[in-house]
Amino acid sequence: MIPLPFSIKLMNIAHLSLGTNLGNKLANLNNALQKLSQLGTVLQISSIYQTPPWGFESDDFFNIALSLQTNLDANTLIIQLLTIEEELGRIRKPTANGYAARPLDIDILFFNDEIIQTENLIIPHPRIQDRKFVLIPLLEILQNFQHPVFKKTLEKLLKTCNDDSTLTKRTDLSLTL
Repeated sequence: MIPLPFSIKLMNIAHLSLGTNLGNKLANLNNALQKLSQLGTVLQISSIYQTPPWGFESDDFFNIALSLQTNLDANTLIIQLLTIEEELGRIRKPTANGYAARPLDIDILFFNDEIIQTENLIIPHPRIQDRKFVLIPLLEILQNFQHPVFKKTLEKLLKTCNDDSTLTKRTDLSLTL
């Protein structure tokens, strides 16, 4: 075999959910986008949705979904995402139900169409199908994607979602990259 004169980097597509309910929520999302753009190319961003907290009492969240093209593998990406959360003020404290207000939360929802289960990472995110604040923004940027575990489209998952939360699409707000 003849050696190639260049290296080929595999590009991955990660679909992320971002949420914030502390501080300047719009600035938190914009700051996160700036940092995420250093990890790859942000391909698509959903609208901003104002959503009630899920699982605890607090101020409303701003939630978005986005697609990130990156050459990072999933394990390296989650480490970078946790670093971004920390840099933007997130402090992880144990709570009774696992939920708390936060300046930023970033979850990997899907990574390509892979199924990953390790001690530190589960992809697809195990509660996508239970949360409108994830499904509705994600559906905006990923209409025909099929969940690799459930073998259902996001639209079908939304139709069977038991979350009765009301989401408000914030057309008065915009994000900058």
